[in-house]
Amino acid sequence: MSQTPFPATPPERIVIATRESRLALWQAEHVRELLQRLYPTCQVELLGMTTRGDQILDRPLSKVGGKGLFIKELEAALLDGSADIAVHSMKDVPMQLEPEFSLVAIGPREVPLDALVSSKYASLDDMPPGAVVGTSSLRREAQLHARYPYLAVTPLRGNLDTRLRKLDEGQFDAIILAAAGLKRLGLGDRIRAVLPAEDSLPAVGQGALGIEALASRPEVAAWVAPLNDPDTAVCVRTERAVSRALAGSCEVPLGAYAEIRVDGVYLRGFVASPDGTRMAHAELTGSAADPEALGLQLANELRGQGAAEILAALAS
Repeated sequence: MSQTPFPATPPERIVIATRESRLALWQAEHVRELLQRLYPTCQVELLGMTTRGDQILDRPLSKVGGKGLFIKELEAALLDGSADIAVHSMKDVPMQLEPEFSLVAIGPREVPLDALVSSKYASLDDMPPGAVVGTSSLRREAQLHARYPYLAVTPLRGNLDTRLRKLDEGQFDAIILAAAGLKRLGLGDRIRAVLPAEDSLPAVGQGALGIEALASRPEVAAWVAPLNDPDTAVCVRTERAVSRALAGSCEVPLGAYAEIRVDGVYLRGFVASPDGTRMAHAELTGSAADPEALGLQLANELRGQGAAEILAALAS
């Protein structure tokens, strides 16, 4: 956590808006525990909400408005004053926030990689032609098609428990999930293999928790500032800059992953067609002093590898 000093006037009450899925509630409870340690006399409450993204389960997110559907109702609670902060998985936060809102803290990152979950196969390499892999992500789908064109990739929606149930019922031979969510819910034993970034580059912000508040409430930003993890924040801001420069709020097969290393921030990114037949990939190392500039540099590298043509084809 950051060493940011405590606010001069500790809060008396903080209300956290959260989705009501088991993983979202874990994340909100985690933030509540951290805040209660910081401010023992503060009353920290959860406001559970069902979002449009939770309600629409019969169509891919890319067809109905993208992952921003997971945060609109939470933002409405910030605007009407019924909540002070909202807790999100950073991979669900749109690249462009409305000016009324601000990301005021990004917490330490859990394992940011994808995970294979299967009762039949220990790795993707073990899976025979025609085996069915479930995923909700165009990013994962494109990478699966590119590396394993003989597998059948099928859309998979629902919260984490629903996805695991569908796997256990035999609807899929394997599913790909974020390792972070499984670990946070104590389901790490369901992971058959953590997929290295070379095989499945993570989503922007994957594994990190973000705290959102109204931009007009600097006192709230001060309350949660100690929860910010500087290294994670640099990495996530770098990744988000890549996505913002290339795709804005559009849902496209795109991944970006930044790591803090001895010689600076190592950043990788790709843009692909959904079927994986066209892919632009780039990597570079740069300074942590200006994450947005580093992300823009990688976006330009990807354009040089053909990303603009891939994105134009997706938009047509």
